[in-house]
Amino acid sequence: MLTRLCSIQSFRLSVNRWLILFIVLTVSLLLLFCTQESARQNDNQWISLFNGKDLTDWKIKFAGHELNENYGNTFRVENGILKAAYDQYDQFEDKFGHIFYKDKFSHYRLRVEYRFVGEQTPGAPEWAFRNSGLMLHCPAPESMTREQKFPVSIEVQLLGGKGSDERSTANLCTPGTNVVMDGQLVTQHCINSNSPTFHGDQWVTVEVEVHGDSLIKHLVNDEVVLVYEQPQLDETDPEAQKFIENGNKRLKAGYISLQAESHPVEFRKVELMVLEE
Repeated sequence: MLTRLCSIQSFRLSVNRWLILFIVLTVSLLLLFCTQESARQNDNQWISLFNGKDLTDWKIKFAGHELNENYGNTFRVENGILKAAYDQYDQFEDKFGHIFYKDKFSHYRLRVEYRFVGEQTPGAPEWAFRNSGLMLHCPAPESMTREQKFPVSIEVQLLGGKGSDERSTANLCTPGTNVVMDGQLVTQHCINSNSPTFHGDQWVTVEVEVHGDSLIKHLVNDEVVLVYEQPQLDETDPEAQKFIENGNKRLKAGYISLQAESHPVEFRKVELMVLEE
């Protein structure tokens, strides 16, 4: 009888151990699922690249100046808006500037809301009227020479209308780079998008969907206006040649920068969503 009781108790203990183990494994799997789901959700969230107060997390480079010398207090944050302003300039003098976010990205969506305001800085080139840009896949700003005007990059050119005639925005320009369109290598420096023209000081939303060194899309107010693929370094460009390693020209990742090209421009949103590779 005692032996039978001991056997039953041992069986119950064994069952309890398996039950506890089952519960622990179930809870662990649920926690793992929740963690992965949370990570996926975070990957699909927009994050602001500037804090609305100052230029923390950004680096500045102007042609003719050392890194992080903010010539003329051009780049600034006022009332929650990131600005390129020229009220401290007498003449532009080719002070092309760029402000770089601190991190590199490869697969992402970039969304900005921008507008051009005021008058162009005296002494600036005519083509830079209401002209700015989003520079993608840039090398580190530390790699730019003192006199270099533009980083090697894929540029999403932002343009404002001149009050009449058509002038598209979210165009493509390629300082030191090339792309492929319809299966053909394109070496033309700038290609216009199919966007409408935006005259005056109105806010415009531009998004760029970037998939590493494969597909890139430009969108204006949620409409696709330009598509291309295979962003790559231009082997004939002296600045680009510095970054070609073992013959590999494809651009898979890089820094993002915003341009200051002589016309005051404001960004009230600069947001990024990381995409799965």
